[in-house]
Parts: sequence; structure tokens; C-alpha cells
Amino acid sequence: MSFEYFIGGRYLRSRQKQAFISFITFLSVAGVTVGVMALIIVIAVMAGAESYFKDQILGVESHVVLRCQDGPIENYRQIIRNLEADSRVTSAAPFVYTQVMLRSASGLSGAVLRGLDPEAKGNPVKGYDRRTLERKLTPQREIDGEIRVPGIILGKELAAKLGVSRGALVYLISPRGMMSPIGHMPTMKRFKVTGVFESGFYEYDASLAYIHIQTAQNLLKMDDAVTGIGLRVTDIYAADAVADQIADDMGYPYWTTDWMQMNRNFFSALKLEKKAMFIILTLIILVAAFNIASTLIMMVMGKTRDIAILKAMGATHRSIRKIFVFKGTVIGAIGTALGTGLGIGGCILLKHYKFIELPGDVYYFTTLPVQLEAFDVLAIVTAAMAICFLSTIYPAYKASRLNPVEALRYG
Repeated sequence: MSFEYFIGGRYLRSRQKQAFISFITFLSVAGVTVGVMALIIVIAVMAGAESYFKDQILGVESHVVLRCQDGPIENYRQIIRNLEADSRVTSAAPFVYTQVMLRSASGLSGAVLRGLDPEAKGNPVKGYDRRTLERKLTPQREIDGEIRVPGIILGKELAAKLGVSRGALVYLISPRGMMSPIGHMPTMKRFKVTGVFESGFYEYDASLAYIHIQTAQNLLKMDDAVTGIGLRVTDIYAADAVADQIADDMGYPYWTTDWMQMNRNFFSALKLEKKAMFIILTLIILVAAFNIASTLIMMVMGKTRDIAILKAMGATHRSIRKIFVFKGTVIGAIGTALGTGLGIGGCILLKHYKFIELPGDVYYFTTLPVQLEAFDVLAIVTAAMAICFLSTIYPAYKASRLNPVEALRYG
């Protein structure tokens, strides 16, 4: 070990004569610890929120959606066969999409209605497989002379607003109804609630309703046409490339959108918030770095005679700088290590015990989502150590420029 590190270590281990310097050193370590801990926990929560939103959105939305600018798609069966021939596409399913009103005996609410083909692969209804959808989304039909009411699946919050549960009857009111002398008259149709789904995303749970695609086509007078085709791809992060290729192959009037494009503003806002929180919480570490600089400056003033003796014995400017840079960096490293340990521990507790509950009608999730990523932790540790190192440069420089003759004379 070089003598610079040896002397720096002695300064760290020895008791300070001035209790005030020891107290500021403690505050420096505590400040770095709190800053790093807060950064790790907050960034992990932000990353968890981003991952949570992505999972919930992809649990309801398709990866790529194909639509036609001229209106409904009539030859959708042949288009689906062509799309599924692409190795990047795992499934393609037709859907009918519209906005309706739902009325029950105790409530009224607007809803987004989706008509699905239960037999198609890749229908994104969370908690329901193909066989269950075939049983729940029954179209209107006559059995033994009795007309069976078609089935409808409601979001959990939408069902709560309507005050209904499984087995209850609701009336669907569509603005696109029968033509009369005064224009289109709304169509009202009775449905039986055969299921309630919970996506974990309040906006979806409060607005979505699913019915059989055939029932939706009859309701909207679409014959054998669909609003669009939803695709699922092998690589969700390559969905934009797949969407662009399909749009180029299909040509006008077909156009595509991918899940990243449909939610671009939402995820851009999340990334902006993550960057803003990183900058704001880094200021805590910056304040602690000023404490480290103050500690070193006061130590230089208190160790004037020691520095002068070392210089008289042949210590170079570089050696004096290394002593104080080493001490300040070690203080920062101790705080960073403690903050990293506490931050990771806090993330583990939040992830496993979920003791912080949030109201679902205010926030998108009911508990704090936590996703600890190694890259984020490494970036935080690197930033903290860089700030602490920079805070040592000025005090170390002032110590190295000390005149040994003046120091011995007045020290």
C-alpha cells in the first residue's frame, strides 16, 4: 500500500479532535446514503410502473392493429390467412369496435364495445382462454323454441357502476340502429352478463365490454365485415417494424398502428417523469457532496502542520492530492454502499409484502409496482461516486498548493 492511502486511512480511522468535523462527516455519509437509497427505490418503482403498464396494455390490446380507411374490412378471412403466413406473426384475430351505452336496472354507463371471434387465436381478454370465451360469448340463438339471450363480458369497474354481476341482464343501446323517417333510431338489445374480467388497469376495467363478433356485426348492420384485425407478434419491441412492413405490403387503403404508437404519449410521459425524478433526487447526493467538500476543507485547515511536514519530507503535490481525494472518495463509497444496500432491501420489501395500498380509482394500480434493474442500480452508483469524487477535487487541490514554510511558521 502506498503511503498516500496509508495516511488517508489513518485520517479516516483516527478520532477527530474537532467534534464538529466528525459530525459533518457523519452527515455526509448519511446524505449520500439517503440520496442513493431514495434514487434506487424511486427509479425501481418508476421502472415497475412502466413494466406494469406495458403488461396490462398488452393484456388487452393487440400488438399491431390493421384497419381500412374506406370503412369495414370485408375480405378479412383471406387477409388473416396471408398475415399468419408471416413467421413474425403468431396470430391474427378479427374484431368489431364501437361505443355504446349500457343500462341496467340500477345504473347507466358508456362503454367501449368489442366484438370478438372466440374461435380465433390471440384474443386479448385477460383471464379467459379460447374455450371459456366460446362458452361465455354466446350469440343470440334459438334452442328448443326458446330464444337465448346473447352473452356479454364486462370489466370489473364497469359492472360495479352498473350494479350487476354474473347472470344479470343489461341493455345495450347503440347509436347506429334502424333507419326511420327522422333518421337513425338507437337500437336497444338485451344481454346476459356471463363474465366479469379484471385487467388490473382501471381505465380498461371501467369501460370495456366484450360480445360475440357475430352479435356485434348484426347490431351494427355490418353483414360479414369487421372493424379491424388484431395481430400478435413474436417480438413486441419489433411490432413497429412488422406494422410498417404490413402497411407497405397491403397498400392503400389499409393502414396499421402498433402498441407503442398507440400509447406513445403515455410512455413518453413515463420516461420524462423517470428522468425528472432521477435529476431531482440526485440533488440530495449533491448536497451530501458539498458536505464532503466542507469536511475536507476543514480537515485541510486542521492538518496544515501535517501537510507541511509531509511536504518537507518530500511529498509531492500529487501525493497530497491523493490523500484527501482518497478520504473523500471513501466517505462517498461508504454512503453509496449503505444506500445501495438499503435501497435494494427496500425494493425487496415493497415487492414481496405490498404494504403500501393505493386507491384504484385514482391511480392506475393498487400497490406500488417494483422492478429492480441492474442497469439502473449501476447508473445510480456510478453517478453517486462521480459526484462524491468531484467534490474532493477542490479541497485536495488547495491542500496540495499549501506552502510548507508558511504552514510551519503559522500552523
